[in-house]
Amino acid sequence: MHPPSASGRKQGEERMGLFQWLFLFSLSLTAAASDDWCYQSQECQNPGCKAPRNWVEINEECGGTNQSPINIVTSKVENNWNLKPFEYTNYHIRQQSNWNVTNTGHSVQVDLDGSAKISSGDLPGLYKAVQFHFHWGRWNNVSKEMDPGSEHSINGERYAMELHIVHIKDEYDLSEAAQKKGLAVLGFFIAIGEKNKNYDTFISKLADIPSHGNKTEMAPLPLFSLIPEEEALKNYYRYTGSLTTPNCNEGVVWTLFQEPIQLSSEQVQTFVQKIYFDKTKNLPMEDNFRPVQPVGSRIVYKSDSDALVPPAKTLVLLPVAAYLLFSSIQ
Repeated sequence: MHPPSASGRKQGEERMGLFQWLFLFSLSLTAAASDDWCYQSQECQNPGCKAPRNWVEINEECGGTNQSPINIVTSKVENNWNLKPFEYTNYHIRQQSNWNVTNTGHSVQVDLDGSAKISSGDLPGLYKAVQFHFHWGRWNNVSKEMDPGSEHSINGERYAMELHIVHIKDEYDLSEAAQKKGLAVLGFFIAIGEKNKNYDTFISKLADIPSHGNKTEMAPLPLFSLIPEEEALKNYYRYTGSLTTPNCNEGVVWTLFQEPIQLSSEQVQTFVQKIYFDKTKNLPMEDNFRPVQPVGSRIVYKSDSDALVPPAKTLVLLPVAAYLLFSSIQ
C-alpha cells in the first residue's frame, strides 16, 4: 500500500474533522437523553425529565424571543423578492460513504458527510448538509389515523410529520456555526398520501434501531429522492428562529417549503410502531415535537416565484412600455 499523498492526507483529516463535529452535533441535539430534557409524551413515565415548558431550565436561550417552531399565518406573511430558488449541489447524487442512522432517544437521525450543499435563496453563502431527522405524532386508536406531529403549522393546521435537513455554513465547524449563527434548516411537511417508494429502504431500517442509542448503516440515497420535485421547491416561507431542541440556539435561518412530501399511512405508522424513546422498549416514540412558540415581532416572508417582475420594477417599466407603444403608433 502506497503512503497517502499530501492532498490525500488533507482530505482524510478534513473528513475526520467533519465526523468529529457531526458526533458533537448529535450530542448537542440529544443532550443527556431523557435524563434532562424530554417531550411531553415522555413525562408520565419519566417524571424527572424536563418537558418543553421547562427547557429554559436547561438553557436560558430556550426562553428567547426568536424561538422555533412557529405557526405561520399566511395572511400576515410578506413577499420577499430576494427569496429566489435555491441552488443545490450534490443533492442529486449519493454521498460516498454509507449513511449512519441513529435512534437518538428523541428522533431518527441520519448523519451526512457535508458534500450536499445549498446556496442562493437569500442565504449569506454556501451551506453544507450535516444531518436530517424527523418529528411525528401518534397513532389515534379512536380515529384509526395518525394524529399530527409536525412542529410548524400553517394557519393552525399541522401535518403528520416534519423532516428537517440541517445545514451549517460551509466554512464553519459546529461550534462556530452555533456561535456565529451559521445554521440553516430546510423544513418539509409530510402528509398522508400515496406510498412513497423512495422511502422504502430507509423505513425498512427503522426495525434495526428500536431502542435509544441503536445505530445502523444503509446505502446512501440522493437527498433529492426524499423531498418534492425541484420545481416545487420554489415556493417557501422564511423566518429567523432557533433549533427546536435544547440548547435552542437562535439565529437559525428557517425555510419551510409549501409542497409537502407524501408518505402512506402505513409508512408513517412505522415510525411509531418501530421506534422507542427508551432502551427497554417500554415507551414508543410518539409526539416528539416542540409546541409552537410566539412569533413576537418577527416577520415571516414568502418567496414569490409566480410573479415575473417585482412590483417596483413594474412601475419603472410602465413608462417605457407606454413610450414604445406611442412610438409604434407614430
